[in-house]
Amino acid sequence: MNTQVVQPRSDIGSGFPTLLHKELMRFWKVGFQTIAAPVLTALLYLLVFAHVLEGRVQVYGTIPYTAFLIPGLMMMSMLQNAFANPSSSLIQSRITGNLVFVLLPPLSHRQIFWAYLLAAVARGLSVGACVWLVALFFIPLAPANLAWILVFAVLSCGIMATLGMIAGLWAEKFDQLAAFQNFLIMPATFLSGVFYSIHSLPGFWQEVSRWNPIFYTIDGFRYGFFTVSDVSPWQSLAVVAGVFAVLCLLTQRLLASGYKLRN
Repeated sequence: MNTQVVQPRSDIGSGFPTLLHKELMRFWKVGFQTIAAPVLTALLYLLVFAHVLEGRVQVYGTIPYTAFLIPGLMMMSMLQNAFANPSSSLIQSRITGNLVFVLLPPLSHRQIFWAYLLAAVARGLSVGACVWLVALFFIPLAPANLAWILVFAVLSCGIMATLGMIAGLWAEKFDQLAAFQNFLIMPATFLSGVFYSIHSLPGFWQEVSRWNPIFYTIDGFRYGFFTVSDVSPWQSLAVVAGVFAVLCLLTQRLLASGYKLRN
């Protein structure tokens, strides 16, 4: 008599959309805090700087300062929120002890990585789009090259998402995460040309700015609106894509090794 052994069906793939949905709902359900608050912050920057410097500063020859400022504020908001999503999720899960519910299901480290990454990019893009929509009430700013805008927006949010995962894995308490953000992310963001063109800086500080990867995210993103930039958009694309690739490999290696996850 022949007997057939039926192997239990393992629906491993179902874990990825579940984790992705969970990470998306984390920020969507508290949208007043995760989307509306960053938009309000960007709006305050726009009101203050535009009121003080509009008419006194000309950028790239003919571009009004308010128009120049909007893409920088959009990118700054996207970067900060893309970093915040995975970093806060990981450290909260580790401190409360519910990270075990992510580690126990049959999820590969790549599935975990992509779930956190896509959710962070979604939050960053949502905030950036809302900042742009609000800014339209002040000055009409139509994209000159939508493809460049989308490429730099996605890659830049991806960079911050991977850094957010690294910070969330490394930090053991909220103080360490705050230090990572306040002493690394915030200075790199503010000193990257959000509020100014690097050509307005002395030669030494222009060279320093060129070593800041965040500068290339903002400069390339701004090129998509005005088709002018401080450096070649292809150079910016190469730097941003290269940094993103390296951080992706590093983050996946940390997740695969169980760095600070299983001990």
